Amino acid sequence: MKKRNREAASGIRLLLLRRRRLQSRLRLLAPVVSAVFGVLFLLFALFSLLAPIPISRNELLFRRNSSWSIGLDVQPSADQGVVFRVPAAGGRLGHDIWTSRLSKFYYGCSNASAKFSRVGVSTQWNRYLLISTSGGLNQQRTGITDAVVAARILNATLVVPKLDQKSFWKDSSNFGEIFDVDWFISFLSKDVKIIKQLPKEGRKIMAPYTMRVPRKCTPSCYQKRVLPVLTKKHAIALYWMGARKITKLWNQAVELTKFDYRLSNKLDVDLQKLRCRVNYHALKFTDPILEMGKKLVERMRMKSKHFIALHLRFESDMLAFSGCYYGGGDKERTELGALRKRWKTLHIRNPDKERRQGKCPLTPEEVGLMLRALGFGSDVHIYVASGEVYGGEATLAPLKALFPNFHSKDTIASEEELSSFSSFSSRMAALDFIVCDESDVFVTNNNGNMARMLAGRRRYFDHKPTIRPNAKKLYRLFMNRSNMTWEEFASGVRTRQIGFMGEPKEVRPGRGEFHENPSSCLCEHPEAKARGHLGSILPGRVGTEKEGGNTLSTVKNTEQADEQPAEDEHDWTDMDYSENENGLQGKGILNLTDSDLGLLAKAEAQPELEEMFSD
Repeated sequence: MKKRNREAASGIRLLLLRRRRLQSRLRLLAPVVSAVFGVLFLLFALFSLLAPIPISRNELLFRRNSSWSIGLDVQPSADQGVVFRVPAAGGRLGHDIWTSRLSKFYYGCSNASAKFSRVGVSTQWNRYLLISTSGGLNQQRTGITDAVVAARILNATLVVPKLDQKSFWKDSSNFGEIFDVDWFISFLSKDVKIIKQLPKEGRKIMAPYTMRVPRKCTPSCYQKRVLPVLTKKHAIALYWMGARKITKLWNQAVELTKFDYRLSNKLDVDLQKLRCRVNYHALKFTDPILEMGKKLVERMRMKSKHFIALHLRFESDMLAFSGCYYGGGDKERTELGALRKRWKTLHIRNPDKERRQGKCPLTPEEVGLMLRALGFGSDVHIYVASGEVYGGEATLAPLKALFPNFHSKDTIASEEELSSFSSFSSRMAALDFIVCDESDVFVTNNNGNMARMLAGRRRYFDHKPTIRPNAKKLYRLFMNRSNMTWEEFASGVRTRQIGFMGEPKEVRPGRGEFHENPSSCLCEHPEAKARGHLGSILPGRVGTEKEGGNTLSTVKNTEQADEQPAEDEHDWTDMDYSENENGLQGKGILNLTDSDLGLLAKAEAQPELEEMFSD
C-alpha cells in the first residue's frame, strides 16, 4: 500500500515537472509568436496601402473595351465564345447614308408676316441697346442673334455687338473682323435699326448704363427690367434762352453684359423668324474667312465626292470639368483631378452615373465604332475639327485605324495659308464651322454650342444629315460590346440612333434650344402630306397643327423625341453657364434704386476658366 502511494506521488511529481517544463517552453515561444504575428500584421497593412483602388464593374468593362487605355486589349477573351470583329466596310443598309431621305419635302422659311411692322414704325429714336457677348465664337453667335430680337422687343436702336476679348479664348478680333458688318446692318434694316457706335452728346460719346438680365428672359422680362432704364430721361444742362429756361436731356443707352442665352426659348412666331433671319442670313463671315473656308471644302471634295466632318471635343480641361472617367487609371485620375481643382464650386461627381446619364462625350474610338455601325466604311474621308485631344495620338489611334483618311485644316492647308488666322481662335473656329456646315454628314461627340448651332443650321438648309450620339442609350452597348457579335452591336447602334440623325421632325417643336431646333422656321412642301411621308419619320402617333399657313407635324409619345434634351435640362455642356446671382452692379450715368425701377436685376458671377468650354 505504501509502495503504491509512493508510486502515485512520484507520478504526480513527474507530471508537475513536465508541466513546468512545458510552461517554461511556452514562455520562451510567446515573444517569438508575437513577433511573427506583428510582422504579418505590418505586411498586411503595407499591402493594403499599396494595393490599387477597387475597380467598379462599369470601370472594369470600360477598361476591357477601351483600346486607348495603355496595355488593355479591346478584343474579348477566347473562352467567351464571342467574336467582335469590326468590318472594314460599312455594309449595305438599304438607303443612301449621305442624304436625308425626307429633306426634299422641307425647307427653311423665315420671312416676316404682314403684321410684323417695319423698323421705321417700331424703333424709338432715343433708345440705344448695346450688348457684350461671352464665350467662344458659337456662344457669341447666339448672343448676337438674341440681341437683335431684344432690340426689337425694346423698340431700340442696336449698336453693333462687342465680342468677348477677355475670356479664356483671348481673341482680340472685333465684330467686323469676323462678320461682314455692312451686310449685317443692311440685311436687317427692315427689322431693327443698327449703328456701328453710339452717337455723341456734345463732344463725348454717350456712356451706357451697364446691367445684366437673367437667363431665358422673356419679352415681358425685358419690358419690366430694361425698358424703364431706357425711357428714363436725365437732365445734364440748364441754360437760359431769352426768358425761357431750357433743360437739355440725354438719350439713354443700356449695355447688357455677358449676353449669352439671355432670351427665352419661347417667343411668338415672328420673333422666332427674326432669330432665323439673323442667324442664317445676316451673320455672314468676312471675305477672307469665307475664301479660306471655301478652299478647305474644295480640297476635301478633291479627295472624295462625299466626306464627314467631325467636331471632336476631348480636351483635358473639358474632361476634367465633366467629371467623367475614361479608363486611364491612376494617371488619368491624377492629371484630370489636378485640373478639376481649378473650379472651387464643382461638386464631386460619380463617373459611372455621369456616363449612364449620357453626360460624357464619346471617346474618338466610340465615335469611330458608331460611324462604322451606321454604315460608313474605312474608305470614307473625315475632316476633324478639334482642340488638343487628351492622350494625343494614342487616343486618336483607334479612330484613325477605323478611318485612315483623317484630315484637319492643318493637314490640308499650309502654315502660310493659315498664318493670318492661326493667332485668332475665333477665326480658326470660323474655318472649322464652314467646313462642318458644308460637309455631307456632320457628326459630333458632344452637345456643345457649335454642335447645337450647326444642328439647327443644317436643319434650316435642306436637313443635311447631322449625327448626334444618343449617349444615354449607347452607353451600355459600348460597355458590353466585348460580349456580343459585331452584327448585334451594329444593329443596337442603328436602333438607338433613330431620332438623332438630323431627319425632319425627329425633335418636337419647342423641344431643346431654339438654335438647335428652329421649328418655327421649318416649313413643309404641300406634297409632303399628300404623299403620306410624315408618318414614316418616327414610330408613334403623329398629330398636326397649323402655323403660318403651313401644316406642321408633331410627334407624340415617342421614345426618340423624349430622349432629346429639353430646354431646361442641363448637362455637361452647361459648364460655361455656372452662375452665382449676387445683385446688380450697375455702372454708368444713372444712379438707380429699387424705387426707380420697381425691380432689381441680378448679375451672375462667372469663373473665367469656364469660358474655355463655350466653343
